[in-house]
Amino acid sequence: MCTGGGSLLRGGKEIDKAAFTTPTGPVQGDLGRNTLRAFGANEVDLALRKELKLGERLTFQVRGDYFNILNHPNFGPPTNYLSSPLFGQATQMLGTSLGSGGQNGGLNPLYQIGGPRSVQAAVKFLF
Repeated sequence: MCTGGGSLLRGGKEIDKAAFTTPTGPVQGDLGRNTLRAFGANEVDLALRKELKLGERLTFQVRGDYFNILNHPNFGPPTNYLSSPLFGQATQMLGTSLGSGGQNGGLNPLYQIGGPRSVQAAVKFLF
């Protein structure tokens, strides 16, 4: 069902639309649940932390968090409407397909799995 579609498609693959037909009448169809799967996710994150003692009771802490340090592209699920001309093709990156935060729910796409490479830094004084 999955065919190589060339380099013009995201991930280089698409689901073959000719393998499916629209059921007629009140029938739902006979394709099993979760038969078609989306692309896998691949991400490497890294966190570095350094603590410096500035006396007996004072500590200075520096931290850096790096998300998707290899900047690997992660594609969202393919369009699953058979009547759509984009059927079987991924049209979004995984980070944006999971929600954009705010009232829509989900996390900010920068800091959830499938987002682009991003870095955050923090400085703390502990006393």
